[in-house]
Amino acid sequence: MNENNAAPGRWSVTRANEWYARLPWLVGANFVPSDASNQLEMWQAETFNPDLIDRELGLAAGVGMNTMRVFLHDLVWAADPAGYRKRIERYLEIAARHGIHTMLVLFDSVWDPDPRLGPQKAPRPFVHNSRWVQGPGDAALRDPAQEGRLQAYVEGVVAAFANDERVLAWDVWNEPSNLNTGKYAERDDKRDLVATLLPKVFAWARGANPIQPLTAGVWTGATLYDDPLAAMQIDNSDVISFHDYQTPELLEAKLQGLPRDRPLFLTEFMARTPGSTFEGILPIAKRDRIAAYCWGLVNGRSQTIYPWDSWAKTYDGPPNPWFHDVFDTDGRAYKGEEVAVLRKLTGRG
Repeated sequence: MNENNAAPGRWSVTRANEWYARLPWLVGANFVPSDASNQLEMWQAETFNPDLIDRELGLAAGVGMNTMRVFLHDLVWAADPAGYRKRIERYLEIAARHGIHTMLVLFDSVWDPDPRLGPQKAPRPFVHNSRWVQGPGDAALRDPAQEGRLQAYVEGVVAAFANDERVLAWDVWNEPSNLNTGKYAERDDKRDLVATLLPKVFAWARGANPIQPLTAGVWTGATLYDDPLAAMQIDNSDVISFHDYQTPELLEAKLQGLPRDRPLFLTEFMARTPGSTFEGILPIAKRDRIAAYCWGLVNGRSQTIYPWDSWAKTYDGPPNPWFHDVFDTDGRAYKGEEVAVLRKLTGRG
């Protein structure tokens, strides 16, 4: 690891490990309520649904989950920072009541590059994450005049919860190098634009002096340092986060290429079709005390029970097996044996 490339203020290895040692083994999900197709539907005042959030986080806590990873959005903050702060506060109250700590995600390079406030389009039938949006969107990413707005968002939201122990960590940018190949037309210079902005985002977040660590998850490749953007993410993260939707054997191989001196967070896993399952992955995570977050909790408008190939392949009903998600909308577990594994490994069984 190249400590010389780290942002000023990055936690020392000792501080990161002492912080992590005070926590239980963390296991949870990437959470968006089932009535929201994207971050905007989750957080805009007109569609924010604390009652449903309460019900669905109760399902998670019932199987032993103690953490969630939740995506925010800069446009919602820009439109109504005071109202957004209150809604985040309301979410955190609900989560804490269920014994759940939350990793908050500031930016995301995945899916639709043209986010717009207001009513969201209906999901495309049977298509995985068909209305999920990027933040910042392509227009904001390309407009130097909007950098001040993005800085105000990062500094504002991190400062608002910088001393809040209900917030576990800040994931400053989800999959920053993702070009959404085959789904949206991304311009060739997107990676360069993100690479220029990402260190600033780390610096803005650190400037709020949060008690929580910062991270930005690497998501592709076995030798992650072959990608300069991934190396930048790792070198600027207080704790190391990464994604893996592969078999247990391939996960073990990826672990060999990751830094092991800092706490590890597997912030996305569990895609049944390619072989990433609770039964296969969670025992490895618990053995190595790696925090683990499956993608999806309750089947809903994000439609992530459908696989990635639903963007190119036609489906006319639920696939067998579901790709992601743990519960159906009625609260029943999709697979009882998966819930049994969760309960056993988290001590709820």
